[in-house]
Amino acid sequence: MFRITASEDWSSIHPDAVIGLLELSGVDNAQSSPALDERKREIEARLRERYRRFTRQDFLALPVMVNYREYYKRFDKTYHLLLQVESIVLKDKNLPDVSPLVGANFAAEVETFVLTAGHDVARLHEPVWIDVSRPGDQITQMNGAVTAMRVGDMIMRDAEGISCSIIYGQDNRSPISALTSHVLFVTYVPAGVTPEIVIAHLMRIEEHVRLFSPKAVLEQRQLLQA
Repeated sequence: MFRITASEDWSSIHPDAVIGLLELSGVDNAQSSPALDERKREIEARLRERYRRFTRQDFLALPVMVNYREYYKRFDKTYHLLLQVESIVLKDKNLPDVSPLVGANFAAEVETFVLTAGHDVARLHEPVWIDVSRPGDQITQMNGAVTAMRVGDMIMRDAEGISCSIIYGQDNRSPISALTSHVLFVTYVPAGVTPEIVIAHLMRIEEHVRLFSPKAVLEQRQLLQA
């Protein structure tokens, strides 16, 4: 089991926040998954039926979405999952066709609205801990851009630097690839979202993963609470 801790600053600056951890090993991420693709189409159909008459304000008032809206507002940003759900419901877009592990995560996120990053455990360097961004912090984003960070964002650090941030997303060192067989999903949840919702979300991701890797080993499924 990969060990992740949390700093006192994270707990004090983000009271009642929750971090969810789901770690799975023995995963086959190299092949396409017809079963997962079918599940994704089912989820898209449910979202369109459920929200077909929604406006942006209706989406923003939904449970969980409203909590992320308040978090992102502090940084003058729009919650990117809102945009993804809108594209599925209002523009008839499909979930992106990436690797099965990434697809398993996306499929859960658009139903629960719980923000989750997926990391290749082999690409993380201990120690790993949940923290907040500080003056002078930078992140090398997945597109290679080096970005100066706003202070106070919820982040994950490893020995090499910042691995993920709510506002700026994942780094370019540790994301899931086709070769990933040991994965760590990390949810970043602001105050107001219950631990029960987070656990249910992690279980949904795991259920999706088992559609293509039924023998995956559950290393951990747990919460860190501020």
